[in-house]
Amino acid sequence: MKIGYVILYVGELERSVGFYRDVVGLAYKFTDAGYAEFDAGGVRFALYERRRAEWLTGRDVAPGAGGEVVVMVDDVDAYAERLVAAGVPVLSGPADRPWGHRTVHVADPDGFVVEFAEEIPRARQRR
Repeated sequence: MKIGYVILYVGELERSVGFYRDVVGLAYKFTDAGYAEFDAGGVRFALYERRRAEWLTGRDVAPGAGGEVVVMVDDVDAYAERLVAAGVPVLSGPADRPWGHRTVHVADPDGFVVEFAEEIPRARQRR
């Protein structure tokens, strides 16, 4: 078994495409019928218009910070500077985490948390 897609339901597709393409830096592939897809290094990462998702699922879908998207980068501090320069509010960080990541967190246009993480030496061992 493997994960084939990660799809976020978004309010305004073009605004979210711009965020993930221009701010996050994912390679944009295409948009078709309320769906936009990016190359995320082997996993299909996509956005789908919330109004269409409600039709698809038969119920309201609500976005929010119930999860996060983690993007691995080489230099979190450089990414944090880029985010601030782009006017993206930083939620936390950059900060070293004991599990072996240096992270910075932001929110996408729909409130989903996006973490940029750089691998660093672990400060604590797994049990």
